[in-house]
Amino acid sequence: MITYPSRLWFPVGLLLTALLLAQVVWAHDARPAYLEIKETAPGQFSVLWRTPVLAGMRLPVVLKLPDDVKNLREPSVEELADSLVERRWVDAGRNGLAGKYVEFPGLQATITDVLVRVELLDGRNWTTIVRPSQPRLEITRAPARFAVARTYVLLGIEHILTGVDHLLFVSGLLLLVTGVRRLLLTVSAFTLSHTVTLTLATLGFVHVPPAPVEAVIALSILFVAYEALRKNDNPNGLAQRKPWLVAFSFGLLHGLGFAGGLSAAGLPAGHIPLALGFFSAGVEIGHFSFVATALLLFAAARHWMGKLPAWSWRIPPYAIGSIAAFWLIARVAVF
Repeated sequence: MITYPSRLWFPVGLLLTALLLAQVVWAHDARPAYLEIKETAPGQFSVLWRTPVLAGMRLPVVLKLPDDVKNLREPSVEELADSLVERRWVDAGRNGLAGKYVEFPGLQATITDVLVRVELLDGRNWTTIVRPSQPRLEITRAPARFAVARTYVLLGIEHILTGVDHLLFVSGLLLLVTGVRRLLLTVSAFTLSHTVTLTLATLGFVHVPPAPVEAVIALSILFVAYEALRKNDNPNGLAQRKPWLVAFSFGLLHGLGFAGGLSAAGLPAGHIPLALGFFSAGVEIGHFSFVATALLLFAAARHWMGKLPAWSWRIPPYAIGSIAAFWLIARVAVF
């Protein structure tokens, strides 16, 4: 069996540093904006436009409908804790929006995306992503199933790679578990369990308030960091003997956290199983890409890592645990 020493902390530490720096830089616009266009009568549409808000700052992106679109009544704006929601009711004329462009001025100056859902009276509906590199969308025909699958795979990958709390938990597993095969089995158990609760929560079978879920996710990170610190002193502990069981148990809670991201994005009517399955696949691609990167960094740095001080392996667990403790206090405070 292939094994790796406790000094795997070094590549994991590099990844964590990069992730945390990215989170600081991207925090203001990491979440996607959301546009929903529903045809309510021939040529008439209801429009929902949601932009993220963080620390009182709105994402600097605006919605620009075609010039010939007219308001049927005054738009309404609702301020939520994490977003600003604008609702419009518009008339696009006899031909509707077909062949016209919806634009997003300001999007090109951000690193976020816009998730767009379109529903027409004839039953066609689809979901797509608008990128900063091309901040406009032509309303044409519904894309093929492949386009829906691609959209939700990318959403899943983006959600996990910008979800630092989930990656910190996986980092704790990297530090806790010895042996590549055992590590992959543990991460697979985490994958299986959160897929179950992700599915149940997204389909509405399970509902848990997000605040307690986020607090317990922080607690799970604190737990694996603590177990990683004491694994040499307590080799017979449950986390050391059965890390897959710990990963599976906490994965059920992390799945509820993933469901929050998917619910915010929404599921396209008529493609719910497809979108749900490929979102989960995207999350797993992100997970295993992170693990593979850590192992590759370890292999690249292995020849000189033996020169590091003996105590240095404790730095990443303490760093992970400190961040998790801060999150736990902050999240409990909002109950």
